[in-house]
Amino acid sequence: MCGICGKVAFDSHQTVNPALIYGMLRTIAHRGPDGEGVHVSGPVGLGHRRLAIIDLDTGQQPLSNEDGSVWIAFNGEIYNYRELRLELIGRGHTFRTKSDTEVIVHLYEEHGAECVKKLRGMFAFAIWDERNKSLVLARDRVGIKPLYYAQTARSLVFGSEIKAILADPEVDRRMLPEMIGRFLTFQYLPGEETLFRAIRKLAPGSYMVARGGRIETTKYWDLDFTPAPRSVKSAADELLALLEESVRMHMISDVPVGFLLSGGVDSTAVLGLAVGKTDKPLSSFTLGFSAQGITDERPYAQLAARTYGSEHHELTIASKAFQDFLPEYVWHMEEPVCEPPAIALFYVSRLAKDYVKVLLSGEGGDEAFAGYQNYRSIVWLERLKKALGPLRGTASSGLMYLNRLLSLEKVAKYAPLLRMPFDSYYYSRTSGPLSFFNSRSEWLYSEDFLQCMDRDRSLGVLRDCLANSSGYGVLNKMLYIDTKTWLPDDLLVKADKMTMANSLELRVPLLDHKVLEFAASLPENHKVRGFTTKFIAKKVLNRRVPEPILNRRKVGFPVPYASWLRTDMREWLVDLLLDRETLARGYFKRNAVEFLLSESAASGAYSKELFCLAILELWHRTFLGREEVLPVCAAGSISEATIRN
Repeated sequence: MCGICGKVAFDSHQTVNPALIYGMLRTIAHRGPDGEGVHVSGPVGLGHRRLAIIDLDTGQQPLSNEDGSVWIAFNGEIYNYRELRLELIGRGHTFRTKSDTEVIVHLYEEHGAECVKKLRGMFAFAIWDERNKSLVLARDRVGIKPLYYAQTARSLVFGSEIKAILADPEVDRRMLPEMIGRFLTFQYLPGEETLFRAIRKLAPGSYMVARGGRIETTKYWDLDFTPAPRSVKSAADELLALLEESVRMHMISDVPVGFLLSGGVDSTAVLGLAVGKTDKPLSSFTLGFSAQGITDERPYAQLAARTYGSEHHELTIASKAFQDFLPEYVWHMEEPVCEPPAIALFYVSRLAKDYVKVLLSGEGGDEAFAGYQNYRSIVWLERLKKALGPLRGTASSGLMYLNRLLSLEKVAKYAPLLRMPFDSYYYSRTSGPLSFFNSRSEWLYSEDFLQCMDRDRSLGVLRDCLANSSGYGVLNKMLYIDTKTWLPDDLLVKADKMTMANSLELRVPLLDHKVLEFAASLPENHKVRGFTTKFIAKKVLNRRVPEPILNRRKVGFPVPYASWLRTDMREWLVDLLLDRETLARGYFKRNAVEFLLSESAASGAYSKELFCLAILELWHRTFLGREEVLPVCAAGSISEATIRN
C-alpha cells in the first residue's frame, strides 16, 4: 500500500522537473513512511511513497522491466500475484524481486493496458511505456484505491490524492460551483468530477491511456445483475467457498495483520473466516464513545474477539477529540463527505497503528448482499404500489387497511413515495428528492446561489446508473446504483483516507470482485426474503458468527455527533456557520441557517444537515483559503467575484 503521483508532458521535448515530483510526494508522505522513489526521464516523472507490506527488502518503486522500457508506480495489493508470477516465468519473463508490483510490469508487457483484467485485488497504478511514449493509469474494479488526475494545456498530472496534484502550480485551483449542488444533493460527491474544476477521478473499473497529447479512457469492468437461478443450498455452498478463498488471499502479508470490529455481522465474519489462515497471532480493534443514550458496540466486538481468540484492543473518544480532528479530517478526505463515522475510523486506526500495518474490515457486505433496512423497505414499498391499483377499485375495507398501515410511524415516512416511480426517487442510500437539501432548496439557498444549482448535472451520474440497470428488479437497481456511487465515493474513499492518514493498509475481502460478481448473480429473494435482509449471507454465516451478533438489529456505527452538536460542540458550530467569512460565500440565507441551529439546540433535529454545512465550510477554508472565487450566477451562466476578509 502506497501513494503515487506523477506528470507527463504532452510535448516529448519538454522535461519534467524532479523537484516537482518530490514536492508532490511530500503532500502524501503519510501514505508511505517506509520509502520514497522518483523516476524522471524527459517528459515523464513518476513518484512513489512506500508502505512496505510484501517483499520488504526489494519492493522499492518506481520499478521497471529488465531493459528499463516500462516503468510503474503502484498503490495497492494484487492477491493472485503468485499465480500470475509462475505463469509469466513460464512465458520467459525474468524477475528481480518477489513483489506483486513487478508482476504487473511483466503482465503489461504481455497484454498491454488490458492486463488489468487479470488482476485480483485493489490497485491504482501508472505505467510509463518508453517504447511508444504512453502513460497508462488504471484503477481497480470497485474503486477501493483512489486515483485523481488533471489535464492542463501542456500535461497530464495524477496522484493518489488531490493534494499531490495541487502541488503543481500549472493546475487550476479554482472551484466548480455546480458541484456544491451535487454534494448537497447526495451528501458526498458521486461521479468523476470533484469540487476543483480541473481535477477529476479516474472511474472505478477503468483505465486511461495518454499518448501524444490525446487521452482515451476505457471501461474494462461492470457488474451484471442478471440472475442465475440456484438453490439455496448450492448458493450457500458456493458463497462459503468464495468467502474462504477471499479472506485467505487477503491475509497474504509479510507484516502483522489486524481486524476492525464494529460489532456487526460482516466484521465478525471476516475475523472468523481468518482463523487458521495464518500462523501469526490475530489482533482486533474497536472504539466506543463517552456519551449517553447510544448503542455501545464494544460488548459485541468483545464477544467476537473472545469467540475467535484475537488479542483485543479498545479506545474511547469524546466530543473534544471528534471536534479537534475535523479540520484534519477535511484535509485528508479532500472531497466534502458527510460521514461522521469516518472520524471514528481515524481514531481506531491510530490505535491499531501501534500493533499492525494491515487491517481487514467487513466493508461492503451490506452493499453486496443487501444488508441495509432501506433495501427491504423499498422492495416492500414497490410491492405495495402494485397492490394499490386493485385496492382503489375494491371495498372500503381494503383502503381502511392501507390507511392504518400508513399511519404507522415506520411506514408513514415512505407514504410520499407511493405516487413517485422508483427511478425518480432513489438517488442513493443517503438521498432522494424528499431529503432536506433537495426539498428545501429555495428556503435554504440564496437567490444568487440558486442560479448555480444545476439539477441535471447533479443527477447525471444517477441517470447513467439507471440506464445501465434498466432491466433489473428494484432491489438489484438499488444495489447497482450504490455500488457505482455510494460505495466508491463515500464508503471506500473514507476507508482509504482515514486508514492511510495513519499509514495503515485497509483490506476489504467482501469486496473482492469475484464475491461481488457472485452476489450480483443471485436471485433477489436470495438477498432479501420476506423481512430478512442478507438472507443467503446469514445462512452461510449462522455457524460462524455468534447468535447475539447474527440476529441483532442492524444499527450501523452509532457516532453520537448529533448529541455533541447540540451540547459540547454547539458554540463551535454556531461560530463557524454564522461567521462573516462563511456567510460571505453567499450560498445560504442567514435566517435559514439560524433556524437550523435553533432547531438543533431544541430537539437535535437537522444534525446531519448542519454537519454537512460545517464540512463544506471547513473544505473552503482548507483548500481555497481566505481569498477565493464566489459564484455569482445570472441567467444560468457563472461569473466570478473575488472576496477578501
